[in-house]
Order: sequence, then C-alpha cells, then structure tokens
Amino acid sequence: MKVKAAIRSLRVRTTPLVLSGVAMGVSVAMTVSSVNWPAAVFLALTAVFLQFVSNLSNELGDTLNGTDRDDREGMQYSLQSGALSVRDIKFMIGACVVLSCVFGLLMIYLSMGTLWSIPSVGFILLGALAIVAAMRYTLGKNPYGYRGLGDIYVFLFFGLAVVCGGCYLSSVDHSLLASVLPACAIGCFSVGVLNVNNIRDMKADAATRKTMAIRMGGRGARVYQTVLIVLGWVLLLSWSLMHSESVKSFAYVLSLPIFSAHLVIVWRRDGKALDKMVPMLSIGTFLLSLMTFIG
Repeated sequence: MKVKAAIRSLRVRTTPLVLSGVAMGVSVAMTVSSVNWPAAVFLALTAVFLQFVSNLSNELGDTLNGTDRDDREGMQYSLQSGALSVRDIKFMIGACVVLSCVFGLLMIYLSMGTLWSIPSVGFILLGALAIVAAMRYTLGKNPYGYRGLGDIYVFLFFGLAVVCGGCYLSSVDHSLLASVLPACAIGCFSVGVLNVNNIRDMKADAATRKTMAIRMGGRGARVYQTVLIVLGWVLLLSWSLMHSESVKSFAYVLSLPIFSAHLVIVWRRDGKALDKMVPMLSIGTFLLSLMTFIG
C-alpha cells in the first residue's frame, strides 16, 4: 500500500513535462551537432529525479504550512490522506536528492570528461541551485511559491536550464545559443502548466498564498495563459524557420490542436473541471518535443 502512496506522491504524471525539455534540448543538439547519447540518458534521469524532489518537497511544504486542505480542487496526495507520514516523505526527498546528484555528476563527467573544468563546476553549482530551488518552492519560513514567484522558477529551470543545459551537455561540440528560442518556448508551456493548476485552485489558494492567478484574477490569468501558449508557439516556429532544412522538421505542428483545445476549455471551465487541463498541456508539450525530436 505504501508503494502506491509513494508513487502517487512522486506525481509521475508530471514527468512528461520535464522530459519535454530534455527531448527539446537533445533535438537542438541533433540540429547543430552530433549527440553524446550516454550523457543524454543521464540528463533525462537527472531531470526526472529533480522533478521528484520538487514534487515531494511541494507536498511536504503544503502539508506543514496547512495549505493542502480538504477544499483543494486537485487530487489528494499521500500526506493529506494519511497514507504516508512526514518522515516517509523526508526519506523519499533525501533519496531523490542523492540519486539526482549521482546521475547529475555522471552526466557532467560523460559530457565533459572531467568534473574539475570551469564548465563542469558551473553545472555542478547549477544542479545544487536547482535542488535548493525545488525544495524552497513551498518549504521553509518564506517559500517563494506562496508569493507568486513560482512562474519565474518554472521558466528558468523547466525551460532555460533543462533545454539550454541539456543541449550543451548532450551535444558533442557543446552548443548553447541555438537552443535559446526553443528553451523559452518550453519555458512558456511549462509556466502554462503551473498557471492552469493555479487557476483551478484559486478559491482554495486565496486563503493561504498569492499565486500569479490570484494576483491577476480569473480573466487576467486566462489572458496570461493564452499569451504563454501563443508566445511559446511563435518562439518555436521562429526557431524552426531559422534552422530547419525540410518540411519534416515542422512535424510538431501536428500537436497544435491539443494546445488549441486546451485554451478553449480553460476559457470555458472553472475549478475542478480544469483538473484534466494540467496533464493535457503537459502531455501536449511532451508530444510537441517528441515530434520535434523525430522531425
């Protein structure tokens, strides 16, 4: 029973979003260089376990701060239901931190050939910062997730860090600049996942935190969601027009109906009726990245 509860707390359904950034980074690396596949594999493992650290820390922080209440619109996680204890979650956080560090160091070594060069040390420090940022989202005395700053964290780490860092580490010639536009696009879609989650939970969150959705109001948050999705597509199409040599490179356009349907539903529904829009956008972003990779 605890195994099922642990899997629920890991929130495995969120992994397509972080893997979207990995796939996009590797796709750009394939466009401008050749790929270091062992480094790319450990890039994916590192990203997934950092996601788990973020998910577990979020659940623990929300529980300790009393924000995971019965009136919350989203699914009920293991701490809230009593299936896992605080001690269980802390153990899982520690285990995921250790695994993300091990996988991250292997990724850097396989990419750079050393852990002691300036770029290697820079990525080690970036990884440490990512762990701290993931845990501080809702943990601690003054978590930034309760002050409407989560959007910045998601854009930086799920967009720029994963895609640009992933492209640099997985490409043989360590390319970086070519990945900026796709990184910003994935960052926009990732912030969109967070924002639609916050739109869904506006009523419950109003008593305990100030998300961007609450600051902007229901209509403003939906306009913001629309801007994020449209801007993401503009950035990605712009990159494709600059770097693509054949029509097949635009294969990801086939995923556009998912994003369009997502926006239509976001404008028409409220509360718990929006719950399916979170995985819808996450999976849509993953399919877009996968099609970019295949194309």
